[in-house]
Amino acid sequence: MSACKDQDPRIHAIQSRIRVVPNFPKPGIEARGFIFGPPIALAIGAKFVPLRKPNKLPGKVFKQEYDLEYGSDCLEMHIEAVEAGERALVVDDLIATGGTVSAAMNLLERAGAEVVECACVIEIPELKGKEKLNGKPLYVLVEYR
Repeated sequence: MSACKDQDPRIHAIQSRIRVVPNFPKPGIEARGFIFGPPIALAIGAKFVPLRKPNKLPGKVFKQEYDLEYGSDCLEMHIEAVEAGERALVVDDLIATGGTVSAAMNLLERAGAEVVECACVIEIPELKGKEKLNGKPLYVLVEYR
């Protein structure tokens, strides 16, 4: 372990909680948004709430179906992942049609959280995904045109 990991008790807390998920991490390709969400949560002192494709999370979950540019999909979130009144930042790698980010917002709001902002690494503005965010601010690093 590096000196940084030894000095930061949050890293130990994250590692001990992740180990309760069977077979984590799973081999193969993982959700790209997971590359950005946990370090951002750690940096701002917030908790990280995973939103996953169906049957990836253990325990009881909320489900939210949504449309994609090429079909439909579903996201799930643990029922007790957030408490009413908590503020949330939705982080993902890409916003295209806005379906995934909008579904994430809906899950969090159904649980009583207040989504205050969304952040994505890449936006494809021509697909008008920002329009599905109900006026919530969207922070983007790169626009792909």
